[in-house]
Amino acid sequence: MAHYRRNYVPGGSFFFTVTLGDHRSRLLIEHIDQLRQAYRRIQRATPLVIEAVGVLPDHLHAIWTGLAPPV
Repeated sequence: MAHYRRNYVPGGSFFFTVTLGDHRSRLLIEHIDQLRQAYRRIQRATPLVIEAVGVLPDHLHAIWTGLAPPV
């Protein structure tokens, strides 16, 4: 079981990778429209900026930046 660290840093940028369990899968590129819709929902629902996303057949890389709360 993975042990994830959760850093809550307002205004911090985070790089992460999401990998499918089946490395032969092409699911992410075969269903790119659904992935785009999911990203749009994330952008509307959370206070962050999606800086970059790289989508490959079986994994994606992303950089997200959290928005600092108003002072």
